[in-house]
Amino acid sequence: MAPPLEPLTATGLLSSRLNPLQNPNPLNPIFVGALSRRRRGNRNGGSRCNVLCTAMSPRPMYSSRYAILGAGFAGLSVAWHLLRHTQKGSHVCVDIFDENGIGGGASGVAGGLLHPYSPKAKLLWKGAEFWKECLELLAVAEQANNAQRIKETDCVDGGIVLRRGILRPATSQKNAEILIENASSCLESCILETLDEKAAQSLIPGLCARFDLAIYMPGAMSIQPKRYLQALFSACQNLANDQSKSTGKERIINLRTQHVSNLQQLSGEYDSVIVCLGARVNTLPELSGKLPLRTCRGIVSELHLPTASRGEYADQSPSILSDAWLAFQGPRQVYMGSTWDWNSKLYDQNVSKEECARATEELISRASIFYPEIRRWSLVGAKAGLRAMPPLTENGSVPLLGCLNDLIGDRTNCMFWLVGGLGARGLLYHGLVGKLISQAVISFDESVIPFEFIDWKKRMPCIVS
Repeated sequence: MAPPLEPLTATGLLSSRLNPLQNPNPLNPIFVGALSRRRRGNRNGGSRCNVLCTAMSPRPMYSSRYAILGAGFAGLSVAWHLLRHTQKGSHVCVDIFDENGIGGGASGVAGGLLHPYSPKAKLLWKGAEFWKECLELLAVAEQANNAQRIKETDCVDGGIVLRRGILRPATSQKNAEILIENASSCLESCILETLDEKAAQSLIPGLCARFDLAIYMPGAMSIQPKRYLQALFSACQNLANDQSKSTGKERIINLRTQHVSNLQQLSGEYDSVIVCLGARVNTLPELSGKLPLRTCRGIVSELHLPTASRGEYADQSPSILSDAWLAFQGPRQVYMGSTWDWNSKLYDQNVSKEECARATEELISRASIFYPEIRRWSLVGAKAGLRAMPPLTENGSVPLLGCLNDLIGDRTNCMFWLVGGLGARGLLYHGLVGKLISQAVISFDESVIPFEFIDWKKRMPCIVS
């Protein structure tokens, strides 16, 4: 048996033991309902693993215990939505497991460029929903971040969102024509403007728009990933504390920085386990090699403009997207990415000096095509993130959601769920996928998830019937 794991409580302090919030009635109809499973057709077509509760009458004293594996974009979104939507008259415990801490994986290395469009400026499948849910979580995190800054008067950290827009120069004449065509259909909340080179240079002095066209997204944003994730976790803590005070029912969220070696380690302790590990999902023996995911390692370099150099990047100038991207954090700081190393198995964020130099040289050669001034900036360091990429479908790269019990052959009273394959769009996707999987977890019903997110299961030969 695995040794007991030490949690961080909702106050963020290490606790010597966890209040177990034990289910006061082990034969609770809701709990027993989790044991009653059968295969059935779903309203969206196809066959799915569904959990049917034999009785769903409210039980105010019922304790819901959830484990979330992964403290990145997906994991913290799931935590927020579980706390927000679980029955208000019940005790709730949410444990987040991540041995690397908040943002210790690919989410913490993300470029943070946020918009709902493809590289061809076409609105992504469900782009409006993804955008809306992401903005709502950003607002929640900003509120928590601002409250923390007011409380800690000596805090020097700034905000988590840079609202400076994003500019995408055309990469060829054909690409320019496609961008113009797609720009005519855009969201009102994130409009697209077509600019010629002169207009683009008025926003970014020194920009090179070789094909006299660039798409400008004034409503797009640059997010500082780790600061955002810390703020979202603080928002979860605040929500749990507020709910405990208002209802008299204890709600807690814990961050456990311990390694989970397998799912069965948790099955006897929780009603549901939600796997949000990204590429690290393959470290779980129950899921290793079973999911239709490919890994891709990306290196992001940090550059600074030397103090003695002129030509600071203007505060209101947008970040830039092209064959490489430049996410400007200030007049003399920029993150540049990203390389694409397919099928890598390197999970560590750290990058050797040699690899850092090679990756930075490659990225600068790409970025200097549209922003030659980047060659004057100096390398500070680099980090790497291993992304989990989903298969390409008719709707594009769609994240994988769903119940895992049939896949892993589990027949215990614990439900296992997946949020995976967010790829390079984890920031955009995390709000909606966290909401959808939380609704399924709380209702014990996979059919509340749109079928496109669970269609991957139909093609899995290793599903256990």
